[in-house]
Amino acid sequence: MRYRLWRVGVFLAASVPPLYWLYCAVFNLLGPDPGKVMVDNLGLGALILLLITLAMTPLQQLTRWGGWIAVRRQLGLWCFAYVALHLSGYVLFIAGLRLELVLRDLSERPYIIVGALAFVGLLALAVTSNRFSIRKLGRKWKTLHRLIYVILLLALLHMLWVVRADLGEWLAYALIGGALLLMRLSAAAGALQRAGVLFRENPKKIEI
Repeated sequence: MRYRLWRVGVFLAASVPPLYWLYCAVFNLLGPDPGKVMVDNLGLGALILLLITLAMTPLQQLTRWGGWIAVRRQLGLWCFAYVALHLSGYVLFIAGLRLELVLRDLSERPYIIVGALAFVGLLALAVTSNRFSIRKLGRKWKTLHRLIYVILLLALLHMLWVVRADLGEWLAYALIGGALLLMRLSAAAGALQRAGVLFRENPKKIEI
């Protein structure tokens, strides 16, 4: 396995925050409502991990170091793990394991609906992140995994509805996410332009 120490370091860095928050909750260091604080922290952590995951490709292109891409899948799975814990915390601490309350929130609260859609999207990406799915889906795999940009928009919208009054922090994450999306669109436009030039020069060699 290449970049073994780097992979281990990323694993440890991603696993520490939830353990630390759990420690704080056990020793009453999260205030009067530790459950809500943990849910909020896990949700924010998932968004940060999502942004870091999306930053791996631009970093690789800028530095030409393969270590960024080597941990991209791991970071994506960690993002899904945080979201799964975030959802579990909501069901346990906010809804009190009451199914009727969860269903009511899903039908009445837009930010819950948006968050649920983002979770379903991440679930689909996590399930198909293995090599078997890559071989099985072929070209469709890349198309499916471009959903991550839609998931980012859903996550930012979810956070916007949650924070409401305090938009400063949300705006910082939104600007970073917007920059990453623009980089992706710019790269896609460049690839299409190069493909167009190549087609004009060698029309018989391009499969349409």
